[in-house]
Amino acid sequence: MSDDTRVASESWLRRIGFKKVLSVEWLGQTIASVCWICSVLAYAIQSPGDWLQLCAASAWLLANLAAVIKPKMD
Repeated sequence: MSDDTRVASESWLRRIGFKKVLSVEWLGQTIASVCWICSVLAYAIQSPGDWLQLCAASAWLLANLAAVIKPKMD
């Protein structure tokens, strides 16, 4: 692996907060939000409450993903 490739991959790992991704808290919340989304879709969306559940679960997942992405500070 060239030095440029190694530096680029290390920079990417730092930017996504790799240590946080491996934390029990982040993994647990992310898995829970994905399971919530799957359960809403598996039982079909039949009422406005189902749409609200899907929106809440999706927002939770997006918040978890945003928590590990750090802005590029060059």
